[in-house]
Amino acid sequence: MKRSLPTSIVGSLPKPAWLAPPEKLWSPWKLEGEQLLEGKQDALRISLQEQQLAGVDIISDGEQTRQHFVTTFIEHLSGVDFENRKVVRIRNRYDASVPVVVGEVARQKAVFVEDARFLRKQTTQPIKWALPGPMTMVDTLYDAHYKSREKLAWEFAKVLNEEARELQDAGVDIIQFDEPAFNVFFDEVNDWGMAALEKAIEGLQCETAVHICYGYGIQANNDWKKTLGAEWRQYEEIFPKIRNSNIDIISLECHNSNVPLDLIELVRGKKVMVGAIDVASNEIETPEEVADTLRKTLAFVDIENLYPSTNCGMAPLSRTVARGKLSALSAGAEIIRKELAV
Repeated sequence: MKRSLPTSIVGSLPKPAWLAPPEKLWSPWKLEGEQLLEGKQDALRISLQEQQLAGVDIISDGEQTRQHFVTTFIEHLSGVDFENRKVVRIRNRYDASVPVVVGEVARQKAVFVEDARFLRKQTTQPIKWALPGPMTMVDTLYDAHYKSREKLAWEFAKVLNEEARELQDAGVDIIQFDEPAFNVFFDEVNDWGMAALEKAIEGLQCETAVHICYGYGIQANNDWKKTLGAEWRQYEEIFPKIRNSNIDIISLECHNSNVPLDLIELVRGKKVMVGAIDVASNEIETPEEVADTLRKTLAFVDIENLYPSTNCGMAPLSRTVARGKLSALSAGAEIIRKELAV
């Protein structure tokens, strides 16, 4: 019997200090060659154990084998130049030096499939794997070839679909597509972004999720949030389209955010990963705080569709803080299970 209120993280966990310098994004590897491969596998084992010890139900890889949730996937594609980079504005928030699309993008080989097979062998629990969404990939590089965000997104959707099908065959139960760009480019989401995501999940039998957040707890994102006012209603623009899509699960940022929770009503019928852990703060939530966030969302999502989760990835946090937050998530979900006897 499947447990009610299954908990999970959205994506990343902090890496061990011997693998990469902690508490930063795009952190360079400290190992190379065979040692790096072995180190990544060791980190996967640790990430698995830490989730299990904290009582997390749906296991993720913690993104231990990748430097960044978008660029690591792009690195494995042909048609992208990582040497001659350009500076672009990411999600209308901050400038970053990014790779350049110089030719047709294609997937030469599997990117994460071996990692997924390795994780699958270590546990019988359900596994969730995150991939970047097509629109967020488009927004994380400079396109000198297609000259069209829509055309490039469509090509990315095709290669993502190839990868997703192989991940499914490797035993992944839920494939999550990270689309923070959905929170910024509403017209594009409705014009072609959602269609590109549907292309990425085409033919999959496993469950699929889309994660739409307000970003990692980095300064540029925190500053942007301060400009959004008392109510963050971005989800309102895109939820109707998502509700009518084939995506099974929607992952949202709810704890310590100004998102009006009644917006979740717009996706009634979908499963909802409710972000009940703030990843932009080192303060560890109490189980009761987590339970309170979950309790409030139950007015808008049926209990069988509620999946307690983190707001976003935890890569920039310390391992001690991340562990504490994982435990709080599980304990908070348990409070609600006992309250409702589910």
